[in-house]
Amino acid sequence: MSETLLDVTGHKCPLPVLKAKKALRPLEAGTLLKVLVTDPSAPKDFRAFCETAGHRFVSETQEEKMTTLIIEKGPR
Repeated sequence: MSETLLDVTGHKCPLPVLKAKKALRPLEAGTLLKVLVTDPSAPKDFRAFCETAGHRFVSETQEEKMTTLIIEKGPR
C-alpha cells in the first residue's frame, strides 16, 4: 500500500484539513496519507473530516508537540 506525506506543521486549522483535502484528490482509493501536524485541535478536526468525506482515519501518534495522522483515502 502506498503512502504520501503531507507536512502541515506550524499551521492552524482549518488549513491542515484543507491542504489534506487537496492532497487526497489525485490519490487512488486505499492510498495512505501521512499528515504531520502541530495544531492540538487537528486530530479532532481530521476525524470529523474523514467521517464526512468518506475517508478512514487510521491512526494518531503523538511525539512531543507533533502529531502524525494516517488517513486512508476512501472510494469517493
